[in-house]
Amino acid sequence: MLRTSGDAAVDRGQFIDGAYDLSGSSRFAAVDPATGETAYWIHEASAEQVDRAVTAARKALKGPWGKLSAAERGAMLRKLAARIAERSADFLRAEIIDTGKPVEMASHLDIPRGAGNFNFFADLAPMALGEAFPMKTPDGGDALNYSLRQPRGVIAVVCPWNLPLLLMTWKVAPALACGNTVVVKPSEETPATATLLGEVMNEVGIPAGVFNVVNGLGAASTGEFLTSHPGVDGITFTGETVTGTAIMKAAAVGTRPVSFELGGKNPGIVFADCDLDAAIAGTLRSAFLNCGQVCLGTERVYVERSLYPQFVERLAATAKKLQVGDPFDKSTTLGPLISAGHREKVLGYYASAKADGAEIVTGGGIPDLEDRFANGSWIEPTIWTGLGDDAKVNREEIFGPCCHISPFDEEDEVVARANASPYGLAASLWTQNLGRTHRLAPQIEVGTLWVNSWFLRDLRASFGGSKQSGIGREGGLHGLDFYTEQRNVCIRF
Repeated sequence: MLRTSGDAAVDRGQFIDGAYDLSGSSRFAAVDPATGETAYWIHEASAEQVDRAVTAARKALKGPWGKLSAAERGAMLRKLAARIAERSADFLRAEIIDTGKPVEMASHLDIPRGAGNFNFFADLAPMALGEAFPMKTPDGGDALNYSLRQPRGVIAVVCPWNLPLLLMTWKVAPALACGNTVVVKPSEETPATATLLGEVMNEVGIPAGVFNVVNGLGAASTGEFLTSHPGVDGITFTGETVTGTAIMKAAAVGTRPVSFELGGKNPGIVFADCDLDAAIAGTLRSAFLNCGQVCLGTERVYVERSLYPQFVERLAATAKKLQVGDPFDKSTTLGPLISAGHREKVLGYYASAKADGAEIVTGGGIPDLEDRFANGSWIEPTIWTGLGDDAKVNREEIFGPCCHISPFDEEDEVVARANASPYGLAASLWTQNLGRTHRLAPQIEVGTLWVNSWFLRDLRASFGGSKQSGIGREGGLHGLDFYTEQRNVCIRF
C-alpha cells in the first residue's frame, strides 16, 4: 500500500442526524504521528452541536430504529459489516494516518475486528433478549415470569486513541444490536475512522440519528458536553482512570449507569517450566505491540530466578530486531507513539528509570530516522532490570514500548508482587504446570488472566477490569447487561 492520505486528508467535523457538519467552535490540527506533519483539521463540536446529536439520537430511538425487531436490526448490522470489509482500504488508510500503527497490524487486527464486532452482536442479540420462569403461586395456582431486554436509550460512547475503530465498534455494535442509538466522541487524536463510519452507515441504510459523531477535546469541551448531557441514558468509556473518574462524576447527575475499561499495570509471570520460545514470543508481543499502547500490555515481568538471565537475554535480542519505519511498509513491526506530547511523557519515565538506577538492557532513547519520518513520534523499545517494585516505572502505567523484568523465587511471593497495584486489568502466566495454573488463577486480582498466551479473545467471554481498572464487563451476554434495561412481566393464569 502506498503512503497516500486519500480520504484521511479530509477534514473531520461532526456527523449528526445522517449528515456531516464542518462547522464548530474551533478547529485544531490532526498530526500524523509517523511524520509530525498536519494530516487534516478537526472541527471541535460546540455544546449546541452536541445537543443536536443527542436530540437526533433520541428521535431515532423513538422512530424508525426503535420500531425494528432485533432480527431486522441484525440484518442491517451484517450489511454494515460487509460494507466495512468492502471499504477496508479506506478504513485502513485512515487508521494508519491517525495512529501510525504498522499496516500488518491494522490490516489483520483493527479493521477485521471493526467489521467483525457488528457481525458478532448481530447474531447474539436476537437470541439473548429474554428469559422465562414458570412458578406456582402461594395458593397453588400458576404464574409465568418472563423478562424483556429493552434498549437503555441514548448511549454516549467515549473512545480511546490506541485502537480507534476496534474499540469504538466494540461498543457501538452491541448498543445498536440491542436497539439503542449512540453519540460517539472519538479521541481528538484519532477521529478519522469514526467519522468515516458515518458515511458507511448512510450507504447501507441505517436511519439518520442512530449513529452520531461529535469531535473535540474532553474537559470543558465536547467530552464534557456529551457526558453531562441530560439526554444521555448511559455512558461507556475506555481510557485512563483519571478521565474515567471525571466521567463518573458527570454520570452521577441523573444516576446514569457507566461501563468503564480503564488503565492497567499488567504483570507477566514466567515460571522456569514454561515453553520458553512461546513465553519470549508472547512477552515480546505483550510489551511492544502497537508501540506498547495497549491497555492489556505487559509492563511488569516477573521471571523465576533460575530462568531469569536467559529470559532477559533472549527477550532483549528479539526486541532489538523490531523494525521501525514507514507504517505502510509491510516490513515495519514497530510504529511511533501517538503524539509528540505522549512521547515526552514516555521519555519522562525512561529518564525516571535511569535516575533510579535501572540497568537499561536495550533501548532507552529515540531512534534515528531519515527523510520525512525524522520528525515523527518515534521511540526505542526498552527493557529495564534492577529496580524494586516501588520504582515509578513499576507502579504507574506508562503506555509505551517498555517493560521491567524482575526475578522471583516462590509462588506466594510473585502473586503478592503481581497484586501489589491499584490496577487489576489483565495478567499473563507462563507455565506447563496445570496444577499451578488452577492454584494461582483465583489468586491473581485481574479481570483477564491469560495462560500461555496473550490477547487471545473469544468475544463471548467477559472482558473488563477489577480495582481501578474498570467497572462492569463487556463481551457476549455480559455486555448486553449494560446496553439493556431488563423488565420483568409476571402473569398469573
